Amino acid sequence: MEESTQPKAGFKTTEFWFSTVAAVLGILFASGAVAEGSSIDKMMGLVTTVLAGLGYTVSRGMAKKSS
Repeated sequence: MEESTQPKAGFKTTEFWFSTVAAVLGILFASGAVAEGSSIDKMMGLVTTVLAGLGYTVSRGMAKKSS
C-alpha cells in the first residue's frame, strides 16, 4: 500500500490552531479589550499578531514544498 505524502488540510494542523490563538490574543491586546495598557503593550499585541500569521504562512509553505 502506498503512503500518501500530501500534507494535512491547514485547519487540521496544530500550527493553525496555535497561530490562530496567538493572533486572536494579539488582536485583543492591541485593541485594549483584554487589559488597559500603554501604547507599547498595544504595539506588542500587534507584533504578536503579525508574527503568528507570518510563522503559520512560512510553516505551511515549507510543508507544501516538501511534499
